[in-house]
Amino acid sequence: MNQPVVAQDAGRKLSFTMIGWGAIAQALHARLPAIPGAALQCVVVRPERIEAARKALGPSIDVRSDVPAHCALLIECAGHSALLDHVEPALLRGTECAVLSIGALSQEGLAERLSDAAAKGQTHLHLLAGAIGGIDAIAAARLAGLDEVVYTGRKPPSGWRGSQAEALLDLDALAEPTVFLEASAREAAQRYPKNANVAATIALAGLGLDNTRVRLIADPGVTENIHEIRVRGAFGEMQLTMRGKPLPDNPRTSALTVLSALRFLANRSAALSI
Repeated sequence: MNQPVVAQDAGRKLSFTMIGWGAIAQALHARLPAIPGAALQCVVVRPERIEAARKALGPSIDVRSDVPAHCALLIECAGHSALLDHVEPALLRGTECAVLSIGALSQEGLAERLSDAAAKGQTHLHLLAGAIGGIDAIAAARLAGLDEVVYTGRKPPSGWRGSQAEALLDLDALAEPTVFLEASAREAAQRYPKNANVAATIALAGLGLDNTRVRLIADPGVTENIHEIRVRGAFGEMQLTMRGKPLPDNPRTSALTVLSALRFLANRSAALSI
């Protein structure tokens, strides 16, 4: 069995505050020993969750319902509402922020609003890649010009239960792969929020929310959630297929989402990063 890589070259201590104490935040906290320079100082949760989080974290970590004014680095692992409730005010105060709930940026004007807050606070907002790969290549290729970016989300029929797909398809009777949505990344993220983070991340790295095409497929021939990206531009062409494993205690969340946040912390604390 492959063992996790433990960072050995921590160049500086990195104290941070985390928003949320759900499956992603808990998994990130559990893996922090792999990053010797990273230290969790504070966890921000809704008032009704403070007691449970304090019990789980112990007395060494501050648990509260607001971001402390002295916070230098904020990691969002809580969901879309946290961007307006906590991230925007923190940016305006000059706090550096990194977010995983990128699907929220499909809301008209929100990306510009957060960018403006970061500019006013003279700080930086990092959009973490989360469950998808190839974001660095797409963002680099954009600098020379992109012609097409298409994201295809493919799940077994059961993976679309609880979404608008139930009104469009008889999920129990599907005998072959069925495309039930072809739309812009903005529309796809708004109509199918469980796919929102991946679609929005790809779009923001490349052609934008309104020019990135999204196809969603219910496929009775697969058992995994599959992400496919096709990119064409002046750089050439790229095709990427990912079959990510979920968190053991939350099958709806990709394990790579947690590792993406962990990598961000590793790069911020290490003397050498890639």
